Amino acid sequence: MRIPRALIPYLMLAGTIILIAVFAPCLTPFDPYEQDLSRALTAPNEVNLLGTDRYGRDVLSRVIVGSQTTLCASLLLLLTIVTVGSAIGATAGLMGGRLDVFLMRMSDVFLAFPQMVFAIAAAGALGGGLFNAALALALIGWTKYARLARGLVLTIREMPYIASARMAGASSTEILIDHVLPNIAGPILVTAALDLGTIIMELAGLSFLGLGAMPPTAEWGAMMNNGRSMLQTAPWVILSPGAAIFLTVAIFNLLGDKLRDVLDPKNR
Repeated sequence: MRIPRALIPYLMLAGTIILIAVFAPCLTPFDPYEQDLSRALTAPNEVNLLGTDRYGRDVLSRVIVGSQTTLCASLLLLLTIVTVGSAIGATAGLMGGRLDVFLMRMSDVFLAFPQMVFAIAAAGALGGGLFNAALALALIGWTKYARLARGLVLTIREMPYIASARMAGASSTEILIDHVLPNIAGPILVTAALDLGTIIMELAGLSFLGLGAMPPTAEWGAMMNNGRSMLQTAPWVILSPGAAIFLTVAIFNLLGDKLRDVLDPKNR
């Protein structure tokens, strides 16, 4: 498959972010967890390019390692909700009947709650922590993909090739895996690419509220929470992870927009 030329710059930017996250421990100039109170709140200089925090830890090193924590958690969460939601929606659309009604009514129950409010309540009830924060977002995040997959399946389940597969003796599971999922993958992939930036912000938001990653874990939202009281005296402590979130979300949103343009049949 040939990659469209217009997509290459955005793939390179996103790939760079992912590579930084993968090799983060090898790229940090200092130990991100080593404390040196004699250098606490040192302004950015030639040694500590982004300064140090209240415990004397190098901010640049923590931002780099934080990319691994934030991106890995966000990608795993996205993979989970896309897989579970798409499977539920595709099954409901293909099987129909009472199963379809039950699954869609269950998704309606979750959709009745504002997503972030539900996530805050669920993460608080589960006791906080990065895993519990991701679980709270997963509990409500699957509904979008279930609805999307179901709608796509309803438009293609009466197509001639589906009827031919049924006449050839293919089971519903075989039809789902071999014919349905490959034909709905494009729109779901675009939605997932656009959703990654939102998930990063939501996880960082829960960590900022103290319901996500716990100290001393280097995570962008938790770093902003730790530095919020020093915005006027040591702004680099909170602005550095904030800038990392902004750039990462912007890059993945641009990638999603361009991917949507490339995969849109109207533009071919």
